[in-house]
Amino acid sequence: MPGLTGVFLRRAFLGLVLTKCAKDAEISYGTLLSQTGAVIDENVYVGPRCHLGLVHLEKDVLLAAGVHIPSGGQTHHFDDPDVPIREQGGERVLVRIGEGAWIGSAAIVLADVGRGTIVGAGSVVTKPLPDNVIAAGVPAKILRPRFVQSSRPTSPEDQV
Repeated sequence: MPGLTGVFLRRAFLGLVLTKCAKDAEISYGTLLSQTGAVIDENVYVGPRCHLGLVHLEKDVLLAAGVHIPSGGQTHHFDDPDVPIREQGGERVLVRIGEGAWIGSAAIVLADVGRGTIVGAGSVVTKPLPDNVIAAGVPAKILRPRFVQSSRPTSPEDQV
């Protein structure tokens, strides 16, 4: 159900079936959570049509529309050509999205993302990203630190 009523209904339902879903989290319309071990902390926003597996969304995380976070990058093994892929097993791991991170639309996240990190729209995160960086691309690469230190004085006292 879309709208505010849907937000409340989804939050109530997810609070019952997930390991944790904070009472102030907002999970938008059309989002699918496939693993009951998922954890959604306080003040998290999940945009519409996201697909989430075994994930921990820490406090203040923002996921834009269409973000996919399956349970890691090895959910299906495919090494044996004589066995159908669906019968070869796989590994589910908890993917952590650090506090205050922002994941852009249609990104695919297969590894942990650090606190305060920004992942560009359409990116594919295949390796863990550290705290407070901006990353984008396929595969995602670090473009720059999120915060750049200024070399100029910030107050009159600093100029002495």
